[in-house]
Amino acid sequence: MRLSFHGADRNVTGSCHLVECAGKQILIDCGMYQGGRELVEENAAPFGFDPASIDYLLLTHAHLDHCGRIPLLVKQGFTGEIISTAASFELARLVLLDSAGLQEEEARYQQRRAQRHGKHHKKPLEPLYTTLDALNSFDYFGRHVDYNTPLQIAPGIRVTFLDAGHILGSASLFFELEEKNRHQRLLFSGDLGYSGRVILRDPATPPAVDTLVMETTYGDRLHKQLKPSIEELYQAINQTIEQGGNVIIPTFALERAQEILYYLREGMEKNAIPRLINVFLDSPMAISATEIFRRHPECFDTEALQLSQDGDDPFALPRLHFTRETAQSIAINQIEGGAIIMAGSGMCTGGRVRHHLRHNLWDKRNSVIFVGYAAQGTLARRIIDGAKKVHIFGEEISVNASIYTIGGFSAHADQAELLAWQQKTGNPKRTFLIHGEEEAMRAFAQRLQRTEVIMPTLHASYDL
Repeated sequence: MRLSFHGADRNVTGSCHLVECAGKQILIDCGMYQGGRELVEENAAPFGFDPASIDYLLLTHAHLDHCGRIPLLVKQGFTGEIISTAASFELARLVLLDSAGLQEEEARYQQRRAQRHGKHHKKPLEPLYTTLDALNSFDYFGRHVDYNTPLQIAPGIRVTFLDAGHILGSASLFFELEEKNRHQRLLFSGDLGYSGRVILRDPATPPAVDTLVMETTYGDRLHKQLKPSIEELYQAINQTIEQGGNVIIPTFALERAQEILYYLREGMEKNAIPRLINVFLDSPMAISATEIFRRHPECFDTEALQLSQDGDDPFALPRLHFTRETAQSIAINQIEGGAIIMAGSGMCTGGRVRHHLRHNLWDKRNSVIFVGYAAQGTLARRIIDGAKKVHIFGEEISVNASIYTIGGFSAHADQAELLAWQQKTGNPKRTFLIHGEEEAMRAFAQRLQRTEVIMPTLHASYDL
């Protein structure tokens, strides 16, 4: 039995881990690196294993940094089975098609840029993978699993998907492994959610295990409390609307967009914010994700499920506009005040939000509300860290708008929640820390007791 690490090792993105047992090779996630150019270039680097040798790929959830390189894996020879929850499969299809489109767009842009600088390539620059590659990868998605239902994927290998409470369909993976009369209880946390949030249930209680692999995205900090965070959101909106400005909310299409819609609906029903604000969900991907949410109420917590069963849409607002078309998105920038504009990407690395920032960031009447994690090297992080000017589409833009960072909406557990979850796993012999910046990992490691703590480096391998 062996465990090796091929992504999200001492950084936050690119999750990819390999379990070898009983003659089978099981990959846990195959995510994309996101952030600065030096990270993005890692996506084209060798996986660290032969894709054709992988028998199964188990997907914890459908965020790009966990599923984004699946088409590349297939392109390079993977022919095994991808196993996930039904909701994760639907969301992964959406995410991968969007990613493929962005890869193709980036390749065309780089080709044009090279030509403008007098550099001519004998053959066109190729994207990491294409839309066709993404479509081909869907053929390898096989069984959809329910939470808490053990699945014997091969002799000596049983896995149970546990609700991770992170995004729709997200899971922690509990392995019961047997090889040559040796037994190993291995648990991958996946990305863990923050308890007490709306829409989804809290993370499930984990079992006692021998080896634990867990995320540390917020291993060095505590989140703001949820109730004050909601109040701060409403206050920021009201202040901006009163001064005649627009509210820009860079929004992750999966989970965060739906969660903010949910809170906006509640705020309007309670008269905490004006009922007749125009709200634009300017993200085709977030719109499609919202439709997928509506199809999977089995993942909802008690309150959201009750709303759905009563025929009330948890995500409906009086003046909510879904803007799929580019022309509709462009038209939003004619609005000089009084609108809430939700657009991706959440880290401002791409998508329509950059256009809205270009048109609104310079005006002190407006505000930008960050409600999610921003990795080092991203435009969102530069704005959050206090940059006075930023470059968007080659243009220098002054940052005069009010900037809010509201951490209470995080889809990730904070340090206290991570510690509480880890302590429920008994006293694992070893705890591997992944999916976090190194500083966060070290801070979290200092809090752990009665376990050997390991922070693996890229492609490191360990006997179980």
